Amino acid sequence: MTGRLFLRLILAALSILVVAVLAVELLASRVAERTYIDGLTRDLTARGKMLEAVLDGGFRGESEESWRRMARALGGRLTLIARDGTVVRDSEADAARMENHAHRPEILEALSGRGGAALRPSPTLGVPFLYVAVPVKAGALRLAVPVAEVRTGSDAIRGQLLAAVGIALIPAMILAALIARYVSARLGAIIDYAGKLADGQFEARLKKTGTDELGILERKLNDTGEKLQHTVEQLRKEQAELEKLERVRKDFVINVSHELRTPLASIQGYTETLLEGAVHDDANNLKFLSIIRQNAERLGRLTSDLLTLSRIELKTQQFRFASYYVHQLIHESVDAMRPIADKKGVVLRAEAPEAAAEVFCDAEAVHQILSNLLDNAIKYTPAGGSIVIGGGPAEGARDYVEIFVKDTGIGIPEEDLPRLFERFYRVDKARSRELGGTGLGLAIVKHLAKAMGGEVRVSSRPREGSTFAFSLPVHDLGLPEEISLQGQLTVL
Repeated sequence: MTGRLFLRLILAALSILVVAVLAVELLASRVAERTYIDGLTRDLTARGKMLEAVLDGGFRGESEESWRRMARALGGRLTLIARDGTVVRDSEADAARMENHAHRPEILEALSGRGGAALRPSPTLGVPFLYVAVPVKAGALRLAVPVAEVRTGSDAIRGQLLAAVGIALIPAMILAALIARYVSARLGAIIDYAGKLADGQFEARLKKTGTDELGILERKLNDTGEKLQHTVEQLRKEQAELEKLERVRKDFVINVSHELRTPLASIQGYTETLLEGAVHDDANNLKFLSIIRQNAERLGRLTSDLLTLSRIELKTQQFRFASYYVHQLIHESVDAMRPIADKKGVVLRAEAPEAAAEVFCDAEAVHQILSNLLDNAIKYTPAGGSIVIGGGPAEGARDYVEIFVKDTGIGIPEEDLPRLFERFYRVDKARSRELGGTGLGLAIVKHLAKAMGGEVRVSSRPREGSTFAFSLPVHDLGLPEEISLQGQLTVL
């Protein structure tokens, strides 16, 4: 690639130089001829005046032989013209037979007192001449030189000029070759880099960039490559995220279908049994209706949790943020869940922080988080166990308060902890369904905490209990409280 570029550039440079030489040759021919004629005209004019001064106007008394010798001495054809234009003497022809010269331009100039010159063929000899006429007392004295001699002189000047131009072309050609090599190397690198971009190698970069136009192009291409690389990486990340979301969606559909199938099948089965006559069976009809009601309640909880989780994930959940005392939030949740704990024989105790501790949150969202955590703790803590709910400054996070729920229940295996906050993930699926769980409570806890600017964590050991905790900010983080209708439509 670079070799072809270099060849094209050097051929282009040589073509320009050849055209320049031809132009110089054309102009030099004209300039050399004009310069030679001007110099010869001045020389012949000076000779004519010198001859007039030597002879003191005595041109008519010279013999024909003397006239010819003077012409040879002057280096041309010598002619004397009277004031009326009549040819008096000529070194090359019989003056008596020559026509009147009054109309010749150089004679007109000389008879008017100025020197004149003209380049034309001679009517007498039929040969092109350069005519130069000067005024003398007798009329006009004209010297003529054949054009062939003029051409010879101008050709000599032109040859010298072209020789000088040819010598000057040598360094010009060397310089053109160096420039062509430099430019072809840079253009070759740019073309190779453009090919890499076309092939998808967006991480490649041009190593050397200058400050000229090619340097600007190189920097722009590097910027383009960097932007393309960033765009492709973003697209890959988005594609991976979409693939992940697609897997989550499929899993979600499968899980929802599975979760709905069991209570619906139970409701359908017991309903059909009642319709077939069991409704009149006093020993079982109330039991069947109770089972139908339990499964209907389970469907209601599942639907409610799905709607809540969907609103949070689609950012359509409305929040009302304000400052609340931590101890007040804890005591309200404990009072709401105490009857359930007492019924199971579980001790529920609050260890609220100091009365001045505040958090900036949505009280309903915090109540839902604590309700889910306390409900799980009560379900998985056997009778005689205890649950403690409390709070305090978050470790390693300034301006945050952490609220925890600690129980003495059955605990959670370590390998299940990383997936505990996933939707529909259960450590013990059979026991969870038996206790009425939907598998969405902890996922809701995680999303609600994040929506308020906090985080969740869990620590647990089998048969030793579990501790669930979430953090809340002390100050306003500027989080959005409501999503406009247009925003909801865009998300959906």
